[in-house]
Amino acid sequence: MEIDPPQSNGSPPPAGNVADVAITSAAAAASLAASKMTQLTESLKLEHHFLRVPLEHYRKLIRANHRVVEKELSAVMSGVCEVADSADISRDEAVNRLQSLVSRLQGLKRKLEEGSRTENLQAQRCRARIDHLESADPDNLSEWHSTRLKRILVDYMLRMSYYETAAKLAGSSNIMDLVDLDVFQEAKRVIEALQNREVGPALTWCSENKSRLKKSKSIFEFQLRLQEFIELVRAESYMQAIAYAHKFLAPWGATHMKELQQVMSTLAFKSTTECATYKVLFEPKQWDSLVDQFKQEFCKLYGMPHEPLLNIYLQAGLSALKTPYCYEDDCAKEDPLSQESFRKLAMPLPYSKPHQSKLVCYITKELMDSGNPPMVLPNGYVYSAKALEDMSRKNCGRISCPRTGMVCNYTDLVKAYIS
Repeated sequence: MEIDPPQSNGSPPPAGNVADVAITSAAAAASLAASKMTQLTESLKLEHHFLRVPLEHYRKLIRANHRVVEKELSAVMSGVCEVADSADISRDEAVNRLQSLVSRLQGLKRKLEEGSRTENLQAQRCRARIDHLESADPDNLSEWHSTRLKRILVDYMLRMSYYETAAKLAGSSNIMDLVDLDVFQEAKRVIEALQNREVGPALTWCSENKSRLKKSKSIFEFQLRLQEFIELVRAESYMQAIAYAHKFLAPWGATHMKELQQVMSTLAFKSTTECATYKVLFEPKQWDSLVDQFKQEFCKLYGMPHEPLLNIYLQAGLSALKTPYCYEDDCAKEDPLSQESFRKLAMPLPYSKPHQSKLVCYITKELMDSGNPPMVLPNGYVYSAKALEDMSRKNCGRISCPRTGMVCNYTDLVKAYIS
């Protein structure tokens, strides 16, 4: 009688085990996919301004073009009515006026064509950004995050006025439609003018965005008018300053009387005054304050965060690393907060609050626990029992603190207990 040999270890597992393995693998894959999808969803929540900025710019262009059409058509219609109502006008003069109005309409047509091209370009950018957000997929997250990092770097460069470098990075990375170069170029003109102590471009910007600024209760235009008045006083053009105040500052009197009284007093105190209350109004830092105020109003208008995105993301990471030890002189070099630039960025952040503390020995870099308890020296510094016992054996029972140089006996140590 033949006896079947026993199955070897390399024989296939029963069908039930194969099914269990397949189910487990599928569940693990589904869990990983769900985790990536959750990560992607949370990541996309931070992209609110990414769509809002081009949309706000698009709306601004539409409003500007609409104002141009209304202004030109109103002027043309008034001209036509004037010609029609004039009884004593000659035929040739009427023809000349109408030809002038036709030329004006032709100019309006060219402006509308140019405005239409600009609007279409902005609409394409909105479409490109929507497509970019829709292209985000759990399987290509690394590539998508790489593009996001480049966008963040371009945003930082634009805010720091490195316009040419930002344009080169955007062009070489093929992300021109995903960054706001044209929007920041608009801000560049105003900022440079304010740095050169000129308020004209800033006032023009206020006029173009008057309704939006009024809705947000902005006083930026008022501050510009105050500074222009101050410059007239500095130049000793007192009569011109009074006329300017009557025309441009008086309408703000109902809501900003205190500021008006202070600035009008400079007519008596003049720019050479040593009175601190009025001397500060003539200081150059007032122009720096206007630049900062414009940046805030500009970001608010377009729905952008005032801080660069790079700073926001770095602060999110630094908030988990910041501890009082990070600001000590012997902070480890591996800690990002050992660098002054990161310390300054993390200054307004709260200290991290770990729920489970872990003590690591300064000498051995080993974890201190019940098997290797922390020992406290008389000067308050704490090291592991293993490190101090080894030091005691080598130095005949003497302990030398590696941080302060203090020397004590091993018997002077106190065991620390952590609750």
